[in-house]
Amino acid sequence: MRFTSHRDFARAFERALLRAAVPIAYSQGFTPHPKISYASAAPTGVGSEAEYLEIGLRAEVDPEMLRVALDAALSPGLDVLEAVVAGEGSLADRIDASRWRLELPEVEPAVAEAAVKRFAGTAEVLVERMTKQGRRSFDARAAVTHIAVTEQSDPPSGADGAPCAIIDLVVRQVTPAVRPDDVLSGLRVVAGLEPPVPPRVTRLAQGTLTEQGEIVDPLDADRAAIGGR
Repeated sequence: MRFTSHRDFARAFERALLRAAVPIAYSQGFTPHPKISYASAAPTGVGSEAEYLEIGLRAEVDPEMLRVALDAALSPGLDVLEAVVAGEGSLADRIDASRWRLELPEVEPAVAEAAVKRFAGTAEVLVERMTKQGRRSFDARAAVTHIAVTEQSDPPSGADGAPCAIIDLVVRQVTPAVRPDDVLSGLRVVAGLEPPVPPRVTRLAQGTLTEQGEIVDPLDADRAAIGGR
């Protein structure tokens, strides 16, 4: 599923809404569209355990019944974990950072740790990426609030006994966006770290970054509002 593009997911989700008979609201005008707002969709090629979206409805529905119906209508691997009634404010305004897990197969943890320390100790790490405006150079370091090689409490994806370094990464949302592959490019620039096989990247969380470095789930406010009723 990590190789499914955001556009493909959006089409699959709209079809699931129809199959689940969700009373989705539509925009006005000559070409009405279902009222769906996606928050910081993950790049193609990465997995995610923390994608969020908002939908507008024409009628009130039970959130858990909606979750079950949508989950059943989606393909395996696209799982609806929770649905809540949205409170005040935009979902996008509650997301300013993401936590990522970067698995580097065939890279010794000690080698990755040395590269991470060099990256973290560098004030500015310039990388290049092709954008819609052409090739662009930007700083991949300033947006990174945390980067560290973690101890392997569980086997990496597809582990076969070969070494595999795992990097825990927290990135703030900035413009232009800094993605995990930009950080990997930065590790190559400052430390020459080039994994021999493609890394496996998974988004673990999105939300508001606290001063303590924790990421607050954007649905917490809605859960609290429900609990207070």
